[in-house]
Amino acid sequence: MKELEIAKIFISLLVLVNPLGAIPLFISLTPNASQIERRKIAKISSTSVAVVIITSALIGESLLKFLGISIGSFQVGGGLLVMMIALALMNAKPNPTKTSDEERVEAELRTNIAVVPMAMPLLTGPGTISTVIIYSTTAHSWVQISYLIVSGLLIALSCYAAMAMATPISRWLGQTGINIVNRVMGMILAAVSVEIIVDGLYRLFPQLSH
Repeated sequence: MKELEIAKIFISLLVLVNPLGAIPLFISLTPNASQIERRKIAKISSTSVAVVIITSALIGESLLKFLGISIGSFQVGGGLLVMMIALALMNAKPNPTKTSDEERVEAELRTNIAVVPMAMPLLTGPGTISTVIIYSTTAHSWVQISYLIVSGLLIALSCYAAMAMATPISRWLGQTGINIVNRVMGMILAAVSVEIIVDGLYRLFPQLSH
């Protein structure tokens, strides 16, 4: 992994986790919470996000080997999943791989929403987990794995900042501003998903590279 690729990994994960896109739901799930309570929820959620990403980075490749799934097949499947998320972002629609309407209603009845549904599946859904696993399979040393771990910690900090400042950010951007950011993120993510799919196809069909 070169420095440019490390930056691409961080940006890809940031777009997938999408802390800004989670702000409206975070506010709606904590309507009566004080600023201190919201910061506590944000701390627990962001810590959980870091745990999910780091765990996926450390055991992802071993899990694929245990299940007998080839890296190429997982890349193609994961790339298609990421493309679905990208298309949803570009159309300003809810992420189809994260929370459903029924899950949102259930979440409103929970007294503690920090881990479920905020951390999982709202922030770190299947798309994020599969992408981390895909990147971990291309790492060839613990130094490269550490780049994923550092990225996970930075993503967690971004999540904490977004949730801790949810109200002022929401007022400043508004729903229109958040939708614009999501569309730009969707375009970036679509390009990343194509790269993942193409790399997976090359692994499955080496003759394509000739």
